[in-house]
Amino acid sequence: MGDDEGRRSRSNPGPISTIVFLIAMEDEALPIIRRFDLVKDSSIFPESVPWIRYHGSYKDLQLNVVWPGRDPVLGVNNVGTVPAALATYASIQALKPDLIINAGTVGGFMSKGAQTGDVFLASSVAFHHRRNPLPVRDLYCIGLRRAFSTPALSFSLQLKAGVLSTGDSFDMCERDQALAEANNATIVDMEGAAVAYVASLLSVPVIFLKVVSNAIDGGKPSVAEFESNLASVTGILGETAGRVVDFVLGKRLNEL
Repeated sequence: MGDDEGRRSRSNPGPISTIVFLIAMEDEALPIIRRFDLVKDSSIFPESVPWIRYHGSYKDLQLNVVWPGRDPVLGVNNVGTVPAALATYASIQALKPDLIINAGTVGGFMSKGAQTGDVFLASSVAFHHRRNPLPVRDLYCIGLRRAFSTPALSFSLQLKAGVLSTGDSFDMCERDQALAEANNATIVDMEGAAVAYVASLLSVPVIFLKVVSNAIDGGKPSVAEFESNLASVTGILGETAGRVVDFVLGKRLNEL
């Protein structure tokens, strides 16, 4: 979808009809897939790629969950900015969504008010792992972009707001954490800013629905905390995604 077509889509007076959830991990996707009884079908993607689409109808909405799948050699989830960007581009081209929802788990800064189990709608997104000190190029690497504004949705569901910062590593080295803090980040993930970049190029509205799975500055090992909390927080993610879909049902973009 080009810029002109994307702008026409946003100005379309009709209600939202097609939603694509872009989700990095199978554990994050399954609660949404099960909630809406979505069916697996990857025929819209090239045969050589591992990306997986689940789809189905919910009242007047066409729902899609796109997961980048697993690495064909190592068998692990294809997380990170490269799979996210590719899957976002392919999904927009194939499905022409009215709205993208990048849903998933995140690390949170307790010092900024993020607690395990909190659900956020990110206000904006940026990168913290891309560094170039040259003038203007530094801003390009940070790549700050605002999420699609949804004040009514946020108020109705009582979701927290905060800046999402994205990097390609699970852990936070000292330099990355400093840059995430410089981005004024409350939450951190490995996909959001890449999704935002592609959606911005193709003029598709995108929101970021994120649940905190572990504390970045809580003094506990992040990996152990993430694994311990994964089942409970993905349950929260699935329940909240259901509430988001129910709120969106029958509404226009400007009513969110």
